Formats: sequence, structure tokens, C-alpha cells
Amino acid sequence: MIHIIQWLLGPKIIEAIYRVRPVSAEYSWLVETVRRIAEVSGLSKVPKVMIANIDIPNAFAYGNIFTGYKVAVTKGLINNLPRDEVEAVIAHEVGHIKHKDVEVMMIISILPALIYWLGQVLIRYGFISGALGGRRDGRNSSPLLLAGVGFGLVVVSFIFNLFVLYLSRLREYYSDSHAATVLPGGALKLQRALARIIVTSDSLRRVGSRSISEVSKFKALLIADPELRVGGRRFYNIDEVVEYLKSLKSLTPLEILSTHPDPAKRLRFLDRFKNI
Repeated sequence: MIHIIQWLLGPKIIEAIYRVRPVSAEYSWLVETVRRIAEVSGLSKVPKVMIANIDIPNAFAYGNIFTGYKVAVTKGLINNLPRDEVEAVIAHEVGHIKHKDVEVMMIISILPALIYWLGQVLIRYGFISGALGGRRDGRNSSPLLLAGVGFGLVVVSFIFNLFVLYLSRLREYYSDSHAATVLPGGALKLQRALARIIVTSDSLRRVGSRSISEVSKFKALLIADPELRVGGRRFYNIDEVVEYLKSLKSLTPLEILSTHPDPAKRLRFLDRFKNI
């Protein structure tokens, strides 16, 4: 039930936390970009374009059948990325809407939550029954069995959550491939965009920007994790950043617990689409 409530109320919560507003006339080119990409992507309805008043460069897609679907970009994205890279980021977010990722992840997340809830109920019922029944009959093993089954269900819910995280990472790859195929030179543009987002966010984190903690509240929504660290290394052009990140074995210590693919793997994945 809580997942359905989050799905229904989530758009308004997101807009409040990220200070999201409809795009102004100043950014009419964003509206045209979203319209064009939505048309190429085969969407029947163009997502509404929104601006998040945050200096961290990032973007996200959100919404439901009641609020409509929306693509939001942060002011930091517009101020730090050239337009062709912003276009690639938007294509990635439109890919999420095309693939119905909001609904897919909401539905798939309900099952482990239900399993966990049932496990907790059985554990508590088992302990309570054991405490009360033990006074009458010390040989009754049913409460212990119930608690054991409940504990097993909690473990199963954790394992299932790992699958949900894996599916989330897979959906990010799908949206990356969407951006790479619907735009001319989309793979390289998205690689540059991701690299620029990562190093800019890391620079802001190192100078103590409060926006990092703000934007991280719903970081599963974002195109890239704003808390990634690249060590303060100096770069002279964005392609050097891309190649450096691709050369790393990993940027994410425990990718299995992450909603997003490791950036190094993600950038190498996009290499597959450069000759398409």
C-alpha cells in the first residue's frame, strides 16, 4: 500500500523537495528539445518540461497517469553542460518514460516489501505466542517454527531487493541505449554528459555544497549518483575525463547495492553504440 501511495503522491513530494517549477520562456529551447526527442522516441504525448532550482548538474523523469509525465533538469545541468550534452541527458530521461520505468519499478518493488512485512508479522506472532503459550505448555514448538519462517521471509525479501536493484541498473542501461540510438552521435554526447556531471558534482561536493545532500534524497531518480568521487584529478578537456573514467575498474564500491550502474562500466557500455 505504501508503494502505491508513494507512486500517487511522489510527483508532488519530488517537486517540493527539488524546488521544481515549469520551464520559463527563457528555456524554450528545452521544450523544443523534449518535443523533438519525444516524437522520435514514438511517445504519444510530449512530457512536460520542468526546471529544478538546484546547482548540481542532473536530471530526472517522474510522474504518473494522473499527474502526467515530466522531465526535469536542474539549473546546474543547464549552466554546466553544452546544449548537445543536455540533449543527450533529456533523451535518456525520455527513454525512462518510454520504457515505463516508474510503473515497472513500483510494481516490482511491492513484492519484497510484502514479503518483508509478512516475515515481520510471523516473527512477532511467533515470539508473542511463544511467550504466552510457553507458560502453559513448554513443549509447543509452533511459535518457534513461525518465527523461523518469518526470519526466512525477511532474508528472502533482502535477496529480492538485490534483484530490484539489479533491475534498476538494467533500466538505466536501457535508457542509455535509447539516448545513444535516437540521437546522431548520441553515445559520445551522453558519455561526455555523464563525465561532466560526475566531475562537476564531485567539485561541488569538495567545496561543501549543500545541494549534494538535497539532491541525494531521491538519487535513484537521477541520471547519475551525485555523491561519486573522482579524487580531485585535473583534466584539460571532457574527452580526457571520459577516457580516464572508462579506464577505471570501478567507481562504485558496492555496485550490487546501487540503483545505478558503475559509471566506468556505463561509459564502456556506450562505446558499443558509437558506430551505429
